[in-house]
Amino acid sequence: MFKKWFKKENKKQLDIYAPLSGKVFPLEEVPDPVFGQKMMGEGLAILPYDGQVFSPVDGEIVQVIKSKHAIGIRAHDGTEILIHVGLETVELKGEGFNVHIENGDTVKTGELIMTFDLEFIKQHAKDIITPIVITSSLNDTNKEYVVTDATEVKAADSILLTVKGQ
Repeated sequence: MFKKWFKKENKKQLDIYAPLSGKVFPLEEVPDPVFGQKMMGEGLAILPYDGQVFSPVDGEIVQVIKSKHAIGIRAHDGTEILIHVGLETVELKGEGFNVHIENGDTVKTGELIMTFDLEFIKQHAKDIITPIVITSSLNDTNKEYVVTDATEVKAADSILLTVKGQ
């Protein structure tokens, strides 16, 4: 009977590190309704300073889009993260992108997973802004997503957002 009163709360927390260095924007400011209206989930966007993308968590690569512009990662707690470099970059059909991982690979936080030609993408895509979306947030209603208040982040060094909950 008293166990419930003295039970320790075991809430877990996952820190998601910035996969790119750059300027941070709220997802609502991404000029694409799918991201800006959070149809794919919670998150932030980064306007990248360079063409390097690092794993934001320890986890598994669950999706490498054929056109190499986006990567899905599942953290060890089940949180799924989509890194989508630029807008309408699927139209580039992989040109300007080099992916360093494959589906099923295990990755560590800070591991280089993609490089891209920033100048090429700026010239040929609608926008270089890069949404970082917690796609599993659409189903994980018992979790809290705390975004950074920083205006700039350093890849693999700055915490972009924290997932709190079971």
